[in-house]
Amino acid sequence: MSTTESSTTSALEHHDYPGLFQAADAASLRGQRSYLRAVRARLVLSVLAATSAAITITVGVADIAAVGTALFFVSALGIDMLVLRGKPNEAWYQGRALAESTKTLAWRYVSGGAPFPRSLDAAEADRMFIERLGALHRDLAAVRLLPTLSAVISERMRELRAASLPERRKVYLAERIQEQQSWYADKAVFHQRRADIYQALVLSFEIAGVAAALAKAFGAITFDLSGIIAATLAAFAAWSATRQHTTTANAYIVATHDLALARERLRHCTDEHQWANAVADAEAAVSREHSTWRSSHGGQAG
Repeated sequence: MSTTESSTTSALEHHDYPGLFQAADAASLRGQRSYLRAVRARLVLSVLAATSAAITITVGVADIAAVGTALFFVSALGIDMLVLRGKPNEAWYQGRALAESTKTLAWRYVSGGAPFPRSLDAAEADRMFIERLGALHRDLAAVRLLPTLSAVISERMRELRAASLPERRKVYLAERIQEQQSWYADKAVFHQRRADIYQALVLSFEIAGVAAALAKAFGAITFDLSGIIAATLAAFAAWSATRQHTTTANAYIVATHDLALARERLRHCTDEHQWANAVADAEAAVSREHSTWRSSHGGQAG
């Protein structure tokens, strides 16, 4: 294979996407990290509050354990206020929506998929792409983005769009469809394993709660161990609701099958018109999965 062919059929790297994608992706990751750290900290503080409330440590006239309970609750309240003020969860969801929508537009553009078929001249395709990207940014203007120096349409994007249909098909099937399908499959396994682990932990703590309640009933223990276990169960339930492991795994499984069907349709496209429509269908499958993800995480589908 010649050097030119090798360059044309290589992947789009992260820095080759529009600057809006890079900035939105970074904003989403920052929001996700901040939000999940806050949720974890709040749940740990809740369990610690329940633990200190179940015991008594008297120093002089004061119950130190009760003071500790109050401090744990105050700390949890402080975290809640920071989350309400900073809204990292919204940055996570909306940033991901902006990043993924930008990414799908970029792949439609570079592959010659609708609404940017190769029948459009280069200037018109560029104009439409820039307009749609601007509309996306306006729709999700609340996302706090860092500055970018990256181009809206990179040279790599232009090179791929200018390639022949067989070359574009090779890149799109390998670097978009197969890579996305593999990512969904891996994440589906990850989330299903996490769901199984949490289910096993919940069952174990429920059994422990029964044992703790009976132990206190018959005087084997004097403090409220079952209350601590109940608080821990509530924390597991809240964390599971935040991560949505089962729902996310199911959505990713459906997406792998949708993309498998799309890949077969794409393989048999013989002209630009068929190809443009097939790419649009494949990108719609990715968008459906993301809409499901946003809905399950409390975002507005889009």
